[in-house]
Amino acid sequence: MAINQKTLKRATFKHIEAELICYHETKKEIKRLRESIIYDTELNDNVGMGKNSYRIPSRPTEQIATRLIATKIIRNLVEISDAIESIYSCLDENQKKLIKMRYWSGRNRVSWKMIDLELNLGEWTVYRYQQLIIEAIAERIGWR
Repeated sequence: MAINQKTLKRATFKHIEAELICYHETKKEIKRLRESIIYDTELNDNVGMGKNSYRIPSRPTEQIATRLIATKIIRNLVEISDAIESIYSCLDENQKKLIKMRYWSGRNRVSWKMIDLELNLGEWTVYRYQQLIIEAIAERIGWR
C-alpha cells in the first residue's frame, strides 16, 4: 500500500470516508445500472416502424457494450469501488477489522474507543491506520 506524501484536503478525506460507508450500496448501484442498460427495451423496440422507415442497424451486443463503457456514472462508481477493493485486499487483519467495524457495520457505527479495545491497539495506531487507508484509496483514485 503506497503512502501519499501530501496530506489530503479535509473534504476529500470525508468524501472517501462516505464512499467507504456506502461501498456495499455502490456495488448494488453498479449492478442495477448495468442491468438497466443491458435489459433496456428501447434497444430492441421496433414497434411502429414501417418497412421503409429509418432504423439503426441491429447490433445489440455492440450497442450494449458501447453504452456500458460510455456510461460515466458507472465508470466513476466502478473506479471508486475498485480502489476500495484493491486497497482492502492489501490490508492486514486488524486494518480489515477497522474498516468493517467503523465503516461497514451499518447504522451501529462503532466508536473509535471500541475499535481500540477490540483490536487491542493504541488510539494513535488506529488513527494512523485510518489515515493510511484513506490516503491509499485517494491515491488509487487519483484524488488529492
